[in-house]
Amino acid sequence: MSRNAINDARKKDTRDKIELGGLIVKAGLRFEKRAVLLGALIELGQRLKVDESERVRLAVIGAEAFGRETE
Repeated sequence: MSRNAINDARKKDTRDKIELGGLIVKAGLRFEKRAVLLGALIELGQRLKVDESERVRLAVIGAEAFGRETE
C-alpha cells in the first residue's frame, strides 16, 4: 500500500471516529461514563442481531433526531 493510500485511510478512520463521537454528544450522553456507553453499545449490537423490528424502531428515532438539526 502506498504512503498516500495509508494516509488517506488514516484520515478516513479519524473522520469516522469524530462523527461517531458526535453521535454520542447529539444523543445527550457526552458526560456518561465510557463503561456505560460501551455496555449499552454492546447490548444494542446483540439486540440488533436478533430483532429487526428494533433496528427499524431505532432508525425512525434517529432519523427524527437528524431532522431536528435544521430547526
